[in-house]
Amino acid sequence: MNQFGYWGIALLIAIENIFPPIPSEIILTFGGFMTTYTTMNMWLVILFATIGSMVGAIVLYSVGRLLTPERLDRLIDKVEPVLRIKKEDVRKAESWFNKRGNFTVFFCRFIPIVRSLISIPAGMASMNFASFLIFTTFGSAIWNVVLVYLGSVFGENWGVIADVMEKYSSVTLVILAIIAIALVSWLIISRKNKKIEEVTSKKN
Repeated sequence: MNQFGYWGIALLIAIENIFPPIPSEIILTFGGFMTTYTTMNMWLVILFATIGSMVGAIVLYSVGRLLTPERLDRLIDKVEPVLRIKKEDVRKAESWFNKRGNFTVFFCRFIPIVRSLISIPAGMASMNFASFLIFTTFGSAIWNVVLVYLGSVFGENWGVIADVMEKYSSVTLVILAIIAIALVSWLIISRKNKKIEEVTSKKN
């Protein structure tokens, strides 16, 4: 960031979007801090960070588009015995995403890890590319504004914000893990109950 300035920030944020384990919180808050002791402008930091977010999001959206229905069906056939995922479940998820995809993409930009990966299902669902860009841009811009601004306000203590955001990320991941386990458990139980009902109806 010191060497390449704004373009360094854009590159790091683009990489962060493609490889979520790299924390954008550190990049953005430190970028905000840099505006307090260099000639870097806060709004240009935000602009280039948003450009980086868009580049990363477009890459993952393109990956999602590569998963055509045929390829997805073949993938499901392979993982179904292990993960108990059926094609009908995926179709329902796609239908839900097509109805509520815009706001899903927007609000997921504020959730660690998910904020990057949400671009893949958007591509899989063939979400309108213009809508995807608009909602991703707005969501990313808000996230960037908040963190860069806080980094500039806290100055040399920008690490405090990064620590708080790290705890926020950890809590969010735990909550998402609990939700995922609950959904998988519900799915397995509901299928077992359905099979029992089918067997019972056949006997009757």
